[in-house]
Parts: sequence; C-alpha cells; structure tokens
Amino acid sequence: MLWVKTFHIVFVMAWMAGLFYLPRIFVHYQEGLDAGEDVRRLVIMAEKLLRFTWIMATIATTLGVWLWLMWFFGGHWVILKLVFVAGLVAYLLACQWLITRLRLGSSLPFSSLQLRLFNEGGLLLLIPIIYLAIFKPL
Repeated sequence: MLWVKTFHIVFVMAWMAGLFYLPRIFVHYQEGLDAGEDVRRLVIMAEKLLRFTWIMATIATTLGVWLWLMWFFGGHWVILKLVFVAGLVAYLLACQWLITRLRLGSSLPFSSLQLRLFNEGGLLLLIPIIYLAIFKPL
C-alpha cells in the first residue's frame, strides 16, 4: 500500500508541475504577442505540457481513488479535499480553454498581470489539500 501512496504523491507532484508552468507560458505568450514576437513555439509547448499534465492528473486521481478504496478514509476532511481536487481539475480545464485560444492565434482575454495572478491559482488550491491530507482536521 505504501507503494501506491508513494506513486500517488509522485504523480500529484508532476500534475502540479504542469499546473505551475502552463500559466507561465500564457504570460510569455501574451507578452510576446503584445511585442509582435513569434509565439508559435509557446503554443506547441503549451499543447505538449497540457497533454502531459492531463496524463499525470489522471494517474494521480486513479491512485488517489485506489488509496481511498484500500483504506476507506472517513471523515469530512476527505470530502473537502475532493472539493479542492475538483477545483484543480477545473483549473486545468481553464488552462485547456486558454490553450484553445492560443491555437487560434488570438490574444488571450487577460492581461499579463491577470495571467500572473491566475498562475497562483494552482498553489492556492494545493495548500488546503496538503493541510487536509496531513492534519485531517474534520
């Protein structure tokens, strides 16, 4: 069971790496577009990173469900944690929507400052997940 937990943590870390870097690509894309630079490579990078991130998210979630079924964690903390995990999935879907805009070659509907703030969304969702998993307060 500890192997499952170990791999769950590894794949969650890889998922979060993707979620931390994707919005940075959006910032560079928007700033490059505003400066009249060629941003095609950033679109390719974002698409490949999105695929990687979805794979990591799927594996991490599958292993998380496996852990839950093996140990059947009880308590309200698990439900609250899953709400934040759903928030991470929604955040990834928002990144996917932005990449669709990148593919079209259009300007993103946000300024580079707004995209920098958006970049913090993954961390703001991750912190309560870690807190709930470690302390199990409810």
